[in-house]
Amino acid sequence: MSEAIVLDGFLEDETVPGDLHGSTARFRLTVSPTDERTDEAILPCSITDPVMAAAVLHDLVPGDKLRVTGHLRLPRTPDEPLWMAVTALEVLATAPVLTDAAGAFTAVLERYGPYVCYIDADTDQVPTWTEAGVWIGCADTPADVGGLLEVFEQRQAADGE
Repeated sequence: MSEAIVLDGFLEDETVPGDLHGSTARFRLTVSPTDERTDEAILPCSITDPVMAAAVLHDLVPGDKLRVTGHLRLPRTPDEPLWMAVTALEVLATAPVLTDAAGAFTAVLERYGPYVCYIDADTDQVPTWTEAGVWIGCADTPADVGGLLEVFEQRQAADGE
């Protein structure tokens, strides 16, 4: 068997059970070797250890920064995906999630590579900054964040930064 690799990244979206019993789990990890969005890759991951799968399914939220150890599984045919069989997982930082006194979701800070967005349950608008705190702008809806980031990156490239 090949050597295990270690990757750091952000949990892309909700984890899902890999089987009917929840004894396995699947998730997508956003991995980027640089701070450039164009260098990002979304890597499908799978966990077969039942104890680790239960923790992944119940304890992780999108935006958590993770360190995963495992083995890359290369596609054997053109229609198979590349994926990682995870053997160990460490939470490096949890995503901030804001809830009210009843525990209901009120807001979340969402990551898009080196960008941070504040998503509030009471409004469609999404204020967005860089990780360093530089203001990017406010998207009209969560679906418009990608366009806002694209315009910002084009402006940065035109300015030579």
